[in-house]
Amino acid sequence: MKYFRIALFLIICNPVNAATVKLPAFTGSAAYHIVADTDTIIRKRSLSVGVNYGSDALFFGRTGPITYPYESTDVVYNTKGGFFIYGSALRLLGYRTFVDEVDLGGGYLFRPSKKFSGSISYNRFIFNKQERIIESATSNDINLKNTYDWKPFKSTVLLDYLFGKSSDFFLTLTQSKYIETKWNVFDDKDYLSFNPAISMILGTQNFVQRYSLDHEDRLNADYIYKLGPDSTNLYNNGRFNVLNYSFKIPVAYNRPHYTFEFSYKYSIPVNVEGALGNKRESFYNLTFYYVFY
Repeated sequence: MKYFRIALFLIICNPVNAATVKLPAFTGSAAYHIVADTDTIIRKRSLSVGVNYGSDALFFGRTGPITYPYESTDVVYNTKGGFFIYGSALRLLGYRTFVDEVDLGGGYLFRPSKKFSGSISYNRFIFNKQERIIESATSNDINLKNTYDWKPFKSTVLLDYLFGKSSDFFLTLTQSKYIETKWNVFDDKDYLSFNPAISMILGTQNFVQRYSLDHEDRLNADYIYKLGPDSTNLYNNGRFNVLNYSFKIPVAYNRPHYTFEFSYKYSIPVNVEGALGNKRESFYNLTFYYVFY
């Protein structure tokens, strides 16, 4: 009942005056490296190519025992009818591996009304044999995203079911406000946009236990504690619980075909169980993407 009241508050609060909001482009699942936060769907045939730098790999409110700065490249193809396919490659900085993760996926974007939009998609994660990042504990994600525009604020509900080595279910609730400048920076074709958001992630965390068992050979180096049937821990990673609260401020410079964005995110992990001693952390991302019509 407590979680229901929190969810209800995030979904219905602040339905007040008007603001100019762009149509939604593909934003994918809650994984950390999919294109940008400007919430842009392009409802015509298009190809988006993006590059991204992140200060640490965050996965559903959890990070690994080591800080993993990364760079990634994303390609998204949108059809006029709303279907899309995408591919993404991620590389952890400071290691000799050329690619640490490849993601492939596709789905459908829908917009039944001016205020309501969403997407449904399937994502496949492929990792190299080192499997360093915590996301490697799973390999498939089916997600459903629903967004309602109250005019000045947007409420988003994202449902994810992940399966592979472990299975988990996540519910992400986000309240955001899109702001676009009425003035230009260099000429009449550019503008700045801001999209501050608060989010709460609820879910299970079986992926934490799976990650721990997969990295048993690095227990001492990575400060991972062994979990499993032979351990004496009292954690219940299969319990549905609040995992994370976060606040994010993306600032983007926009032109007709491309966007450059910087974002700051402050993450507050809660109910941390098992292998990870996650604490409050700041995250920084730089993203550039170009859209071909």
